[in-house]
Amino acid sequence: MDADVNEGPGWYDPEATTFGDRMTGAREASGFSQAELARRLGVKVKTIRAWENDQSEPRANKLQMLAGMLGVSIMWLLSGAGDGLDGPEDRTELSEDLAELLKELRRIKVDQARMSERMGRLEKRLRLALSQGV
Repeated sequence: MDADVNEGPGWYDPEATTFGDRMTGAREASGFSQAELARRLGVKVKTIRAWENDQSEPRANKLQMLAGMLGVSIMWLLSGAGDGLDGPEDRTELSEDLAELLKELRRIKVDQARMSERMGRLEKRLRLALSQGV
């Protein structure tokens, strides 16, 4: 039995993708290389890579410019809600096993992003406690 890769809420489902996933997809759909986008935004290529790898996020002014250049809404980039990409038009049929592997990879990616956010909050609390001499 074959499963359709694009079944469910959507290719860029907020529960299955991160800011970096959406940014990468929008950049590629817009035809920009990382270097070209970096040049147009006035940032370094390593900054674009960090955003796409969910290691950091752009500040508000760059986020607004980014959304405009990529033709998507700021809300879509941040949360997956709003005007964004629909995903690839060609639907690739995968075996049920491969579809399950893809779903599991997406779940792990979401879990990893949540864990990273949690670690960031803990690090912030630790830094605050250390600065207060606790």
